[in-house]
Amino acid sequence: MSSISKFLILSALSAAFFSTSVVAQGDFQVTLLGTGDPIPRVDRFGPATLVEVNNQKLLFDVGRGATQRLVQLNIPLRDVDGVFLTHFHSDHVNGLADLWMTGWIPPWFGRRSEPFEVWGPVGTKAMLDHMEIAFSENTRVRIPDELLPPEGIDTLAHEFDEDGVVFEKDGVVVTAFAVEHGELIKPSYGYRVDYDGRSVVISGDTTFDENLIAAAEGADLVIHEVALVSDELLASSEQIRRIVAHHTLPEEAGIVFDRIGPKLAVYTHLVLLSNPPEFPEAPLASLLTRTRVNYDGPLIVGEDLMTFIIDDSVTAYSRMP
Repeated sequence: MSSISKFLILSALSAAFFSTSVVAQGDFQVTLLGTGDPIPRVDRFGPATLVEVNNQKLLFDVGRGATQRLVQLNIPLRDVDGVFLTHFHSDHVNGLADLWMTGWIPPWFGRRSEPFEVWGPVGTKAMLDHMEIAFSENTRVRIPDELLPPEGIDTLAHEFDEDGVVFEKDGVVVTAFAVEHGELIKPSYGYRVDYDGRSVVISGDTTFDENLIAAAEGADLVIHEVALVSDELLASSEQIRRIVAHHTLPEEAGIVFDRIGPKLAVYTHLVLLSNPPEFPEAPLASLLTRTRVNYDGPLIVGEDLMTFIIDDSVTAYSRMP
């Protein structure tokens, strides 16, 4: 039995929420490209969520391996219409340069001929400007050697510093809202994407946050980060306690889901804390058990390349080849 099936059984989900076979694409679907944390795992790549809506491809965070996941889905990197950053922690942006540069070079997955557009908090432009400087020699050589269009490697930053609509095109509306990721970790935002009366909320990195709950009112799909740690490890380490203080525990996430009442709640960016061999990772089954203390609605533990189609209901399926 696959790990996905085990979690579905543990979650007591009905078959209406999940299909193991690939179904026809809808006009509003969300794919978890990466569900991991800073640990360089091979089973969970870095945080990245692809929203495909009304013929637009919007990418929220670009963690390690996002480009590989896009290519696994046969999506040319040049087809990403916009990138949206939640905050500047390295695990959320360390795939940015790869997507930018590799989406421009000559093979089929590249060939971008328009500027690389990124939406994010104040600080985004400075990061993109310095990225261009870091790769300036590479760019200088590639343009004449590979006859690449210079405009395809340009970057275009769209910065914001408050809650509100940050993107609107062809009926697709993206709203940013501030979240609490820690006293020193500011700015930090989550996003809501609305289209044709349907919506998905992506929490970004956050503790339990009333602003997120308000921003997610009426959302069909809520994709939320979570931290999982055993009581023994939590009691043993001040460093672990500091990390946990920047994230949402399962019991807290259960309250969030219960108050929002989405058609489906999904965990991503699993911060699975351990200190082997003495303190191994807590079993994922405990993630669901602890969430169920406060929430008894539809719930899935996300895995890489899991897709959710938002229609009258929310259907999940795996795109893993």
